[in-house]
Amino acid sequence: MIVVKNVTLRRGIKVVLDSASITFAPGEKIGLVGRNGAGKSSFFGLLNGSLHEDSGEVAIPTHWQMAQVAQDMPETDQSATDFVIEGDSVLVAARAEVAAAEASDDGMAMAHAYMALHDAGEHDAPARAQALILGLGFSVAELDQPVNSFSGGWRMRLQLARALMCPSDLLLLDEPTNHLDLDALVWLEAWLKRYAGTMVVISHDREFLDAVTQVTVHVDNARLVRYGGNYSKFEDLRAEQMALQTAAMAKQADKIAHLQKFIDRFKAKASKAKQAQSRVKALERMEKIAPVLADAEFNFEFKEPLNVPNPMLSMLDASFGYPPLADAPAGTPPSIIVKHINRSVLAGQRIGILGANGQGKSTLVKTVAHALQPIAGEISEGKGLNIGYFAQQELDVLDPEASPLQHMVRLARDLPANMRAPGQGRSEQSLRTFLGTFNFSGDMVMQAVGTMSGGEKARLVLCMIVWQRPNLLLLDEPTNHLDLATREALGMALNEFEGTVMLVSHDRALLRAVCDEFWLVSQGRVEPFDGDLEDYQQFLLDEARRVREAAAAALKQRAA
Repeated sequence: MIVVKNVTLRRGIKVVLDSASITFAPGEKIGLVGRNGAGKSSFFGLLNGSLHEDSGEVAIPTHWQMAQVAQDMPETDQSATDFVIEGDSVLVAARAEVAAAEASDDGMAMAHAYMALHDAGEHDAPARAQALILGLGFSVAELDQPVNSFSGGWRMRLQLARALMCPSDLLLLDEPTNHLDLDALVWLEAWLKRYAGTMVVISHDREFLDAVTQVTVHVDNARLVRYGGNYSKFEDLRAEQMALQTAAMAKQADKIAHLQKFIDRFKAKASKAKQAQSRVKALERMEKIAPVLADAEFNFEFKEPLNVPNPMLSMLDASFGYPPLADAPAGTPPSIIVKHINRSVLAGQRIGILGANGQGKSTLVKTVAHALQPIAGEISEGKGLNIGYFAQQELDVLDPEASPLQHMVRLARDLPANMRAPGQGRSEQSLRTFLGTFNFSGDMVMQAVGTMSGGEKARLVLCMIVWQRPNLLLLDEPTNHLDLATREALGMALNEFEGTVMLVSHDRALLRAVCDEFWLVSQGRVEPFDGDLEDYQQFLLDEARRVREAAAAALKQRAA
């Protein structure tokens, strides 16, 4: 049992926890939630021993083994498999014991050491490590590749696999889903449901929290408030409390009136029927999310597009992929990821793009966004198409030396004249005012972007997209750095958006809230997916099982 009793914790002059108390029973799965800066990571520091309380007591059983995901980027030439195996601290200790016994030439010590090595699972360690690596989206061909050969996001997946490899009584997970796509996320949920120890997890993915936790602890006003149940249950209980606050209820009433006005105005018009239905969905969700939105750092909306062409675009026997590398031999063909696409994107559509890792979701979005050129076929665009594109790597594309105001000034300068809205302010003061609506105010508008958090950078990218008044939004994992309340605000803004949305996301709550149809990118094709997200999760589990069986067969053949 973990007992936190009357703990006060200060970070500098800020009191993070003030006489906070809570108890966790063995085997409980706890979701830790709260606003950014509330103290969630500091509480993790108390649990893992990197921080110490100023007063009070934190008691964790001394014999418990703890595992957590290292936050540093691994730099090693070890193979992926060997790197993950070393996460098993019991096995590593047993190997060290064997080495010491052999060096001492003590027969009795060697006998004990070899028995400990067998009990630690030396015989099946590679298989256990490789099952974790494959489950998190790697291919069989990558099992023996050096860690340094992978990009940052994939190395963090290896850090996660390494933590899961460790036999533990207490597992601490801080945003474990940030570098995962939906297929790896579904696999991780299944793994964590089988985990027998105590788990504390920080996440901004509400459906992930719902799936893997049974207790929610809210870090609020320097206290730890325990709620029985997962995040949705917590949200309901929290909403009941906040419903007593007049300001929150007034905000809710205003949003309900806004949505109802649209529904009443357009529900009888065939051309607006789908958009009206989207507002009905938003209204159905309003009772649940409005109280939580009262805690959001900001709310925003997408302005009505200047025009909405229909169709937005058409893909005609199109094939998408990547051109040969610059240093590739002459005559090297391009790499085709998806081919023979014949699909149109219509005004008002809200399309969720699904597909297992590596199937081409981002390739599709990048090509529509002009970041890549079609390999074959063509994309025919409607007159006046104005794309707002949020790329997975968009945060890295921001100029780290420039401030939010400098980014906005450049955007206003470079925006083509035919895409400028009448009266759209381009002066420095109007751009400062607009940045303020996204919580960039005071000195922050002049702060170098490179010094900002991932959430602040994501908010700046959203700000720049909204200012351009697009009629087609292409969003590739837009929520990776957004907290729960801001994700809810984004979902509400997208529901009220008058244009078209194409969304790639592992956030199932956002997909449910925004999308009314799905495309599946699989085996080189892009086709409508006839089903909902539950059907898709089952599809992913079936596909993962097929991949594991194929991987096991390949490994067996390689060993023969």
